[in-house]
Amino acid sequence: MDSLTQIVLGAACGEAVLGKKNGNKALLFGAIGGTIPDLDVYVGSLLFGNEIDAMLFHRGFMHSIFFSIIAALLLGWLVCKLYNTGNRQGTTTRNDWISLFFWSLFTHPILDCFTPYGTQLFAPISNYRVAFNNIAVVDPIYTLPFLICVIVLMFFKRASSKRRLWLKLGLGMSSAYMLFSIGNKLYIDSVFRKSAEESHIDYIRFSTQPAIFNNVLWYGIAETADTYYVADYSLFDTKNRFLKFTEVPKKRDLKPSEYDDIASLAWFSNNFYSVYKISELEYRYNDLRYPLLDLNDPDSSVFSLLLYKDKNRLNMKPFEPKFDSLGNALASLWKRVKGI
Repeated sequence: MDSLTQIVLGAACGEAVLGKKNGNKALLFGAIGGTIPDLDVYVGSLLFGNEIDAMLFHRGFMHSIFFSIIAALLLGWLVCKLYNTGNRQGTTTRNDWISLFFWSLFTHPILDCFTPYGTQLFAPISNYRVAFNNIAVVDPIYTLPFLICVIVLMFFKRASSKRRLWLKLGLGMSSAYMLFSIGNKLYIDSVFRKSAEESHIDYIRFSTQPAIFNNVLWYGIAETADTYYVADYSLFDTKNRFLKFTEVPKKRDLKPSEYDDIASLAWFSNNFYSVYKISELEYRYNDLRYPLLDLNDPDSSVFSLLLYKDKNRLNMKPFEPKFDSLGNALASLWKRVKGI
């Protein structure tokens, strides 16, 4: 999920493990641990000269169980050595710090698994991308109550029972909302199946996910032998169906057999994608796991990458949102959330 959410969850892990011993310092170290996996964005840009490789590195090894264990051992040892000096000597143990960093690191990719973007939880053993698609990458209803609880508990002394109470409240509310989103996902999937059947779409597979910032408006895509069909549905719609399915061609102006980079991007998109030729050197790659900005334009994907030929490979320009302004995009989103 977004960086703020991961900081809050990491801080909560720090509080749960070392709050009684270290007070607000435990929150700080937990927040640091919760941030570390997302540093793969910067690590990838340093390791790779190709932007596609750098993008695919994100939510890879540094979001895996294996990394969580190794990093927790190293960071736990290092911080214990640096922290347990002077008046703090003997106040904490190495195992305390290893535990703090393990839980703050490990819960980061676990939380990411619930988003549509997913994460390679089992790297380097497997590149399988775990994505449950039940909560958006940014969802204020999950984050804000949790954040408020973590902020409130900071004002109590570390031994106070109220500090523990606010921690449990924050974890409880965020977990309850996550459980709701999982149940909602199961309901949405059943609605999508019925909607596709009623629209006589003979699909091979389908995928649904919530729109950004909420769990009310959902987007769905169904794949047939020849094309894709996309539609959206709000829990506030008058009919509990995905309506107005739009056909999206399986446009493949570049094929995986021609470029390994297309094969890698297709894996990244779970094979829900299209590629449009712009010129002899440039192509637009649309990740169709994410909604279209205009259901009447199959080439208007929110997640669109501009590719260009770079020697014997493909490269890409930095991702830029296709909507004109954030305000207009949010207004359109809010209007659709309210239902039709």
